[in-house]
Amino acid sequence: MQPKLSVITIVYNNVKDIERTMLSVLNQTYSPIEYIIIDGASTDGTRDIIYKYKSRLSQFISENDKGIYDAMNKGLALATGDYVLFMNSGDEIYAPETVAEVFGSAPGADIYYGETEMYNDKWESLGQRRHQAPETFDWHSFKHGMSISHQAIYVKRSLAKPYDLQYKYSSDIDWIIRAAKNASSIVNTHSYVAKYLVGGISKQKNLESLKERFRIFTKYYGFIPNVINHFWIAMNLGQYYLRHRRTND
Repeated sequence: MQPKLSVITIVYNNVKDIERTMLSVLNQTYSPIEYIIIDGASTDGTRDIIYKYKSRLSQFISENDKGIYDAMNKGLALATGDYVLFMNSGDEIYAPETVAEVFGSAPGADIYYGETEMYNDKWESLGQRRHQAPETFDWHSFKHGMSISHQAIYVKRSLAKPYDLQYKYSSDIDWIIRAAKNASSIVNTHSYVAKYLVGGISKQKNLESLKERFRIFTKYYGFIPNVINHFWIAMNLGQYYLRHRRTND
């Protein structure tokens, strides 16, 4: 029996991108999917786009919320699938066959993950994320940075606890680490599974997001190891930008 996937999309005033995201979900060849959309009471025409497809949605809520992770928690509370996937407005499931390929990669895993391709606001490919998905992944894997994007991880719903609302910008990192700590089987699909629109709230509030990440990593990995790991992160970031600059010269 094929597992049921709950795909949750969070959106607020994104009339430009919401239809593209929705179609990437609705056009999947895999059929046991329930699609849940949580809209933060948009006023720019986003709701009109969503209503075009309302008959194909399992749940649609449009109301004020307390931020992106509060909206995600609303989606989680409505989910009834065996697995959950967050595909927020602006991002896409990689291809129509992606969900079928993910679940076909191995039976019954607690978590599936894959690679992410980055796109700019003109929907032009920027290539692979700087952090490549690791060959093997567990809850320690984020100590050197967020190596798997939020859009590229399928989590068994029994492991998907509510997001911690004390974090405003990086609660997804805490959420993935908590799920991974309780997972007994984590499968690398060895494929691209998501397209990610750069420039989300964590980028817009970069300093605040980095401070939250440091707090989260300290909670799980300890203060001194976290400081040492951040030196390693800084060195690798510098080498990455140096290589990137040379290739563009």
